[in-house]
Amino acid sequence: MLPRNRKPIIALALGSGSARGWAHLGVLRTLTQAGIRPDLICGTSIGALVAAAYAAGETERFEKWVLSLTLRDVVSLMDFGLSGGMLRGERLMAFFERHFMDCPIEDLQLPFAAVATDLHTGQEVWLQEGSTSEAVRASIALPGLFSPSPYQGRLLVDGGLVNPVPVSLARAMGADIVIAVDLNADILGRHVAPETDPPVRSSVGSAWRQRLPQAISSLLPGNGESPEPMPSMIDTVSASINIMQVRITRSRMAGDPADFVIAPRLATLGLLDFHRAKFAVEQGVAAAEASLPALKQLGLSS
Repeated sequence: MLPRNRKPIIALALGSGSARGWAHLGVLRTLTQAGIRPDLICGTSIGALVAAAYAAGETERFEKWVLSLTLRDVVSLMDFGLSGGMLRGERLMAFFERHFMDCPIEDLQLPFAAVATDLHTGQEVWLQEGSTSEAVRASIALPGLFSPSPYQGRLLVDGGLVNPVPVSLARAMGADIVIAVDLNADILGRHVAPETDPPVRSSVGSAWRQRLPQAISSLLPGNGESPEPMPSMIDTVSASINIMQVRITRSRMAGDPADFVIAPRLATLGLLDFHRAKFAVEQGVAAAEASLPALKQLGLSS
């Protein structure tokens, strides 16, 4: 029980979900407008990226940039390779260092931490000091997509492998009340787009294939005859990761539940649909607005 005169420490735990992560921006905007401001913030994978922008006081500028992204812009930030992952990630992180986050975690405006996974041991790693951009780069290193990230003597990959919605980290940072944002709540059973589903197929199929190196493009569907339609390599990897993260999230949050969970409906967004930010942000706003009456009952909303 809290001391009578002490204000509860409120934390936001932003979950993983690749391109679905732009929904976090809609959630953050809506909570801020409702007068809910966390005392600390943490995130996993794309949640770590958005959380870092929030902790740096850059959320509005970051959201403006995200909403301006086109497919061409997204591809221009990708540095393709086949060593450790399809993307090396240096070009993407260099951009963020120049424009948004290039300071130690200790100097951010709000306490911040990210979750990553030690590739050799499988250990969950909490990144709470040192370079903000390096911590984010490690947390978003999705296996098969981004190359692993060397960090303080370890080789780290995406934190979603072990803790997709980092409620436990928020508690360890001192939170009394944890508001979690789960981006994957509605994706199980809808993780591979059928051949007749044009919105997702067009974004991760032909449009990407035109811009991928030939060696990678050949791994996508449509390059040869098949007796029955097969999902692309990207869809298959995405589906597998989605299944894993949904199962892990349910298990982790059963043992260490958040005080409140906001769950935007994002099943129609593909793994690499970063250019569909408007839809993701709108879904984040809708989910957060629907949560405000319950948050008010907790005494968190004005």
